[in-house]
Amino acid sequence: MDSYRVPAGRSAWPVSTLLGRLEAQTAARLIGAGRRRMIGAGELLLRQGGQERTLVLLLSGVAKVFATTESGHQALLAVRVGGDCVGEMGALDGAPRSATVTACGPMELAVLTHASLDAQLARTPGLAVELSRTIADRLRWANRRRLDFGGYPVKVRLARLLTELAREHGSPGPDGVRLAFPLTQPELAALTGAAETTVHKALRDMRTAGLVETGYGAAVLRDPGRLEELAEHGS
Repeated sequence: MDSYRVPAGRSAWPVSTLLGRLEAQTAARLIGAGRRRMIGAGELLLRQGGQERTLVLLLSGVAKVFATTESGHQALLAVRVGGDCVGEMGALDGAPRSATVTACGPMELAVLTHASLDAQLARTPGLAVELSRTIADRLRWANRRRLDFGGYPVKVRLARLLTELAREHGSPGPDGVRLAFPLTQPELAALTGAAETTVHKALRDMRTAGLVETGYGAAVLRDPGRLEELAEHGS
């Protein structure tokens, strides 16, 4: 496979992502073991129920992870950004894909076969540790969401979600902290386990209070400190 030059200092990838955690040489070997692709907005990375055993590394861009229930309802489960991986569970255990992953815009990917991933894991014990940490982090994140659903009002759940997303994927600026990707109100409703109308009201209240600014799928946390206070204490 071709080699891949990791951006200087690995600063191109958030430290919360798999590639952002890896040593530069380990990240380069992992990416170089895959087949690189460029895809456009709306294109599929993975399909729910798919049987292929591949790991997809996101080198740039943003992807959304959806699952469809038996009734046909589609729920947004997570957002993944450059530096993240998707498909790790299926690549490891061979089970059918549990979710669909689509590109929000242009993306660069590196796709590793099961055999290539196994070879990298055998060669680099540190990779296995960081991949395990990534899976553990995602399990904890899902558990927090489930606990939030039953334990907090919608406005607090929304504040907790926005605060967490901004902490991991936000860009500070003069007007506040801007999320690195667009999220619609239906998607925010799915991520908080709330009705869309209730999320709409919660966002309206937050805008009135000067906590957030939303529009055209973008979100800016105008007052991250007060929003975090709401997330932690409900007031």
